[in-house]
Amino acid sequence: MTHYAGLEIGGTKLIAARGMGRSIVERVSVETTTPAETLGSAVDVLARWHREEPLSAIGVASFGPLRIDPFAPDYGHVLATPKRGWEGADMLAGLRGFGVPIALDTDVNAAALAEAQLGAGQGCDSLIYITIGTGIGGGVVVGRRPAHGLLHPELGHMMLRRVAGDDFAGACPFHGDCIEGLVSGPALHKRFGGDAAAAAAQDRRWDEVATDLAQLLANLLLALSPQRIVIGGGVGLGQQAMVRNAAAKVPAIVAGYLPGIDADAMGRLIVPPALGADAGPLGAILLAEAAAMTSKESLRRG
Repeated sequence: MTHYAGLEIGGTKLIAARGMGRSIVERVSVETTTPAETLGSAVDVLARWHREEPLSAIGVASFGPLRIDPFAPDYGHVLATPKRGWEGADMLAGLRGFGVPIALDTDVNAAALAEAQLGAGQGCDSLIYITIGTGIGGGVVVGRRPAHGLLHPELGHMMLRRVAGDDFAGACPFHGDCIEGLVSGPALHKRFGGDAAAAAAQDRRWDEVATDLAQLLANLLLALSPQRIVIGGGVGLGQQAMVRNAAAKVPAIVAGYLPGIDADAMGRLIVPPALGADAGPLGAILLAEAAAMTSKESLRRG
């Protein structure tokens, strides 16, 4: 079977996944420290795998914002980020020396791709993957391919209609009360003045948070018309009651404008990830697979 490597580079850890076809046969986790240390460790792992059996391609699924336009002079570099020491980092550093095709995308786009092809979105032509944790990231698959454009989707920084009477300022260092500043883990900690998980289910602030998330879901349905929205991440999976409450609020927000959007539809549309923690690494391997296929097609034509 074809030998691939996938890197999922997150804010707290990097996962290197060794793939035989679409199956992960080995994985190595590295703490995300400095770019040089983290990426250097990943290159060492890939070099060992490459010596044992030559890699056919490498897929990189990284946190963003990230320059993913291969024709841009700063292709592969991290853009403005609150993660200290990583702005301007070259996420492809050391990988070009392997002499194999390399594909790059965001970690959430890769996770969306994996869920669309192998997980909760099988059979869907369009899917959105939202991870709610330390931040909020969103990956978009349309026509079974990750969405790119001016940059890449940055759903966590959308600014939406606020709940009447909610004066919480938000926690985003860039925008204050964008959706990441209202619903992410640090936002909940700030909003609740401590561990949000310890707050009573009846606390009115949970309803405000659910309404904020419902605004995001409604806007995504209106803007991108996804066939499925997958919600994961530490908060997304840990606060299932809040997610269900948010989904239940969406029909009232769209107010009958979208046909068929009712409680039953929301139960089919808004789902947890089927691949769990494997979505990112598998997505990186799928990126590698696509890069290898593109390279072969270019050679055939060429």
